[in-house]
Amino acid sequence: MDKYSYIANAHGAYIDELYKQYQQDPGSVDFGWQKFFEGFDFSQNYPSENGNGVAVASKPTAAVAAPSGASAGEIDKEIKVRNFIYAYRSRGHLKSNTNPVRPRKDRKALLDLADFGLSEADLDTKFQSGAELGLGTATLRDIVATLKKVYEGTIGFEFMYIRDPEVLEWFKQKAEKESVGFNPSVDYKKRILSKLNEAVVFENFLHTKFLGQKRFSLEGGETTIPALDAIIDKGSELGVEEVVIGMAHRGRLNVLANIMGKTYEQIFSEFEGTAVPDLTMGDGDVKYHMGFSSEVNTPSGGKVNLKLAPNPSHLEAVNPVVEGFVRAKLDSMYGRDTNKILPILIHGDAAVAGQGIGYEVTQMAKLEGYSTGGTIHFVINNQVGFTTDFEDARSSIYSTDLAKIIDAPVLHVNGDDPEAVVFAVRLATEYRQRFHNDIFIDMVCYRRHGHNEADEPKFTQPQLYNLISKHDNPREVYNKELIRRGEVDAKVAEEMDKEFRQMLQDRLDMVKQKPLPYNYQVLEKEWQELRRSKPEDFNQSPETGISLEAVEKVGKALTTLPENFKPLKQIEKLTKERQDMFFGSRTLNWASAELLAYGSILLENKIVRMSGQDVQRGTFSHRHAVLHDANTSAAYTNLNHIQEGQQKLQIYNSLLSEYGVLGFEFGYAMANPNALVLWEAQFGDFANGSQVMIDQFISSTESKWQRMNGLVMLLPHGYEGQGPEHSNARPERFLQLAAEYNMYVTQCTTPANFFHMLRRQLATPFRKPCIHMSPKSMLRHQNVMSPIEDFTQGSFQEVIGDVYADAKAVTKVLLCTGKVYYDLLEEQQKTNRKDVAIIRLEQLHPFPQVQLDRELSKYPNAQIFWVQEEPYNMGAWTYILSVMRKGIDDVVSRKPSSSPATGYNKIHQKEQRAVVEKAFSI
Repeated sequence: MDKYSYIANAHGAYIDELYKQYQQDPGSVDFGWQKFFEGFDFSQNYPSENGNGVAVASKPTAAVAAPSGASAGEIDKEIKVRNFIYAYRSRGHLKSNTNPVRPRKDRKALLDLADFGLSEADLDTKFQSGAELGLGTATLRDIVATLKKVYEGTIGFEFMYIRDPEVLEWFKQKAEKESVGFNPSVDYKKRILSKLNEAVVFENFLHTKFLGQKRFSLEGGETTIPALDAIIDKGSELGVEEVVIGMAHRGRLNVLANIMGKTYEQIFSEFEGTAVPDLTMGDGDVKYHMGFSSEVNTPSGGKVNLKLAPNPSHLEAVNPVVEGFVRAKLDSMYGRDTNKILPILIHGDAAVAGQGIGYEVTQMAKLEGYSTGGTIHFVINNQVGFTTDFEDARSSIYSTDLAKIIDAPVLHVNGDDPEAVVFAVRLATEYRQRFHNDIFIDMVCYRRHGHNEADEPKFTQPQLYNLISKHDNPREVYNKELIRRGEVDAKVAEEMDKEFRQMLQDRLDMVKQKPLPYNYQVLEKEWQELRRSKPEDFNQSPETGISLEAVEKVGKALTTLPENFKPLKQIEKLTKERQDMFFGSRTLNWASAELLAYGSILLENKIVRMSGQDVQRGTFSHRHAVLHDANTSAAYTNLNHIQEGQQKLQIYNSLLSEYGVLGFEFGYAMANPNALVLWEAQFGDFANGSQVMIDQFISSTESKWQRMNGLVMLLPHGYEGQGPEHSNARPERFLQLAAEYNMYVTQCTTPANFFHMLRRQLATPFRKPCIHMSPKSMLRHQNVMSPIEDFTQGSFQEVIGDVYADAKAVTKVLLCTGKVYYDLLEEQQKTNRKDVAIIRLEQLHPFPQVQLDRELSKYPNAQIFWVQEEPYNMGAWTYILSVMRKGIDDVVSRKPSSSPATGYNKIHQKEQRAVVEKAFSI
């Protein structure tokens, strides 16, 4: 009973003290005590006290009142019974019968009568507290029996930590009234049995026909299939039109076949290896990583679109991707109506407890920029992770304990009781649709085989697996129960098994006789309108200039503030500077060019979404996309006021998360090809906090899963003397991942080129992620300006040639990328070196060979050097060497180093100067 648990058996004076606290602020005491004080109204006066100082109410007035003339002792017993009921609601789940194969660990629930000052002598005494359970005045014996039936059954209800009284009361009614009365029709019970049969026979069939092949079977957790079936059906009844599922390996093939509707023939073809994929589409992935889409008819007569997201082996990594995907659909298709689309995340118990991404995604659940209207989390609780016992896999009692950080209820349920599982998931679906919050179902089951079918689990859990080897599968358990009740004939399951097994054999024979072609996932209409890229696409970027009228519209919006809006002095100055740039000098700096790109896309009625830490103003206080009134802190977004009917800028300061937020934005971009989606790292080196997302999704999605994605990553990069943590975004790592035109890696040096790069993301007939090494000091560099005409014409320049040298006199060409160009340019002009040409690579991948050759042809006799400010073993050098090994003479860089940069500013300046001087003297 949380902080008031000591009152349960304590001195009665404590209750009097607690009541006084309740009188001052009812919300200051625990919800259970609030209900008690409503029943036993102490608000009149205190005519007498017993010897123990217990105040006796003279006029109990609430529905549950003390008996007329009740003694202090009787009231004390009523209080103890109330405490007992409250304790059962709070801790009964610790004694629930949720483990199908072994006794539960004793969690010290402290729910014996003696723990509350009660005894067997009180069992036949009647207490008005029985009304709390809908029993009216009832004996303690009946109260105990009711509590045990509700809270010690095959569902463990964990919800009393919820702080919303409406939700708490709703959940209590569901647990204490509906759960005990749940009795689906015989037809529905047969459907549950049928779905269990499909799950069991499918796994058994694969095990016997494809012996030794990995499939990460669902055996032991087959009740997952009727559970998902019930969620989809109940969701459809409550308005759900689309369900997006994220899950790992275990049970994936079963879900694909028996929930998603992927044909058995196609699955068998993949096992047979007869379906040869077209490798021009990419390298592909194993069958238990692939995604799938379908439309299903529900038993209640509805239609639901289903999507199973593709995922890597990295556990839980798909979670934020699913959430971002759902949010994009909410924004673009469903008008933010969260009733229409439902995310389901299927977890393993060890993974949801052990992977930090679970915490990040849970914390995102209610944030304005990331909410999706609640997620149903379904935990397939194996009780073991790979080979690790649950006692070694977590410190918390439950794998689902992270639910408590957002007051999400948890239903622990025995996987061998399919009706209880179905009740739990239907309740969960109703809860999500009503309250639009997350909810967790912890289905305790077991894993019949090891981590995969080749493992021997008895090596590490011999006792557990001795029990599992003798334990009937969930279909047999349920079938026996139905027969015992007389609800199905003994032959029903046998006939189901025989018919389904024969159907599978027929499909397998068909595949062996006539192999099927490889089946790629059907893409949504918007994606079908795009095409895969071709090598020649990268020889010239498309035109991305905008009209002067559009420039001025956006410029006016950026320089206009609403009436009565009081800006800070710095913002007043910024507005005047923008006014001059757009309508005076007609040259734009980096921030204005960036905002112009976003505004121009919003005018085209396309979504622009950006998130990251401090992105609204920008880490370096350059963007100021959202302004705040100095007096009221009210927010104003200039780009939302360009013209009537335009799209609104979606820009959100994220929680302090890289992994989860980047995954969310990737999922958003995966759902909508016509949205410019950006994630900005506060500093580029922080991107490695999301390395899993970069390696497993961003760089490889198109090759593995044939899914394009246009996400932009902005990673501040450049040596400014800020030490090893804030200098280097590790471009070499992205360039190691770069191949087969899988993504752009860019480092622009002019505002206009950055503008065109952003617009190119939606202008090409295909989509590629773009990793951009974005500037820091260049944001305010006096030479980093672009004239208006560079925005009204032209396209992204992959290579920018020299603007100062004398081509005929050039004996040396310095190739570089990014901010170091301005250091080299300053030296070139200061020393009047007309014999040295500086060429900028604005795009590193795909490598712009055609564009570079065009520039290099101007200097046929020159030596070529690569110049970078990063250490020799970092930056783009090793990549440049690999693509230009015959054309480049040497590299100028910092010395090889295990750390990205020095932590001392004077040393930094000395090193930077040495790089520039060496470039001109070598």
